[in-house]
Amino acid sequence: MARSLLLLTISLSLLLISSYAADERRTRQGDPQQCRIQQLSASRPSRRIESEGGVTELWDENEEQFQCAGVAATRNIIQQNSLSLPNFSPSPRLVYIQQGRGLLGISYPGCAESYHSRRQSTSQQSPRERQTEQQRGEDQHQKVHRIRRGDIVALPAGAAHWCYNDGNEELIALSITDVNSETNQLDQTPRSFYLAGGEPKRSSTQQQKQQYNANNILRAFDERMMADAFDVPMEVVRKMQREDERGFIVKVEQGEMSMIRPDEEEDEESEERRRGSNGMEEAYCNMRINMYLDNPKEADVYSRQAGRLNSVNMNKLPILRYMQMSAEKGNLYPNAMFAPHWSVNAHNIFYVTRGSAQVQAVGSNGNTVFNGRVNEGDLVVVPQYFAMMKRADSNGFEWVSFKTSPLPVRSPLVGSRSTLKAMPVDVLANSFQISQKEAEDIKYNRENHMFLLPPTSRSQRS
Repeated sequence: MARSLLLLTISLSLLLISSYAADERRTRQGDPQQCRIQQLSASRPSRRIESEGGVTELWDENEEQFQCAGVAATRNIIQQNSLSLPNFSPSPRLVYIQQGRGLLGISYPGCAESYHSRRQSTSQQSPRERQTEQQRGEDQHQKVHRIRRGDIVALPAGAAHWCYNDGNEELIALSITDVNSETNQLDQTPRSFYLAGGEPKRSSTQQQKQQYNANNILRAFDERMMADAFDVPMEVVRKMQREDERGFIVKVEQGEMSMIRPDEEEDEESEERRRGSNGMEEAYCNMRINMYLDNPKEADVYSRQAGRLNSVNMNKLPILRYMQMSAEKGNLYPNAMFAPHWSVNAHNIFYVTRGSAQVQAVGSNGNTVFNGRVNEGDLVVVPQYFAMMKRADSNGFEWVSFKTSPLPVRSPLVGSRSTLKAMPVDVLANSFQISQKEAEDIKYNRENHMFLLPPTSRSQRS
């Protein structure tokens, strides 16, 4: 009976996160008027919330380009030995680890706590507490994931998650949240429901509180009912509900946290696997959530003269099928180009991780909506079907892109398999009023390249 209820819970959870994913027939919410963009911009964070153990930076979700794409951007900077407190969102979120390393845990609804951590008794524990701990055995919890610089991490809607920096430098994580996802049936305001912590008074105004829409949701419950629900003394509930000015990222007290590490041997074989598990449980509860995005050996497109592209889509990371998102890491060598192209089925949100480049984007009216240089830390939203190209400066250019489709399709104008190369020469000659020879040059001069174009003698002179 208990197992049937568990399977029912998992089934409902799967329906919650994937009801809209079948055959990619998703209708994104929002007013189409929002995408009548006349000008894009290289955007920087507009708000900064300082917590005890780090900083949360937020881009203005009311900017026209974010409204068009239906996304919100956040950057968290977690100090050493600090914890980003547990929270969940009604929308799926993709996270790129720009710097550092840490541990990340996700609590999937309905899944068993199949990992056991060794716990050591401390001198501060009372004899009764030590006896209770010995009776309960090891701490049980869901899987803890190791994350590192260059990883892309998938956070499903509704799943509570936390992150702990156990490295020797700050952990910097850029998050893109798809507030237009059909899992979010509230509105397009980005929200985080925190299970601990609170907005620090020293870095917020009432207006910021309304915009960030985040606070400890446990504080509002009746303390007596909470004590009955957890079967704990009222004093414990009062501690859970007390005003906490540490913020959303807190320093960990008494040294490092003690829990099972993903690189320990026990990570290879959980208790659940040892005793066998139902296929649905194993598929859902043990879904992989992260993948290294910067691996040169796994580049999807590589040019010795121009650079490389690494992508992570639903074929490589199946959880992205349910989230309807994907990611890509690009690396352009000095003066190389990313060919003019448009995205067929996704908005493109790209963030500069190193170097600089000249970027141009054009809308359906034939006008340039963006024409400028982007530098490290800039974020630009390029809507679906808007044509775009990039050319790296002399110091090279790297970026990470977030896409609002689990299997994005791109249509290039130049190079192998490009739109214009697929057309007859006569069509090109008459379309542009050029000679046959000039039409052939347009078709074939870059036919040995795909997306990434090495610099020509002309571009090097300029």
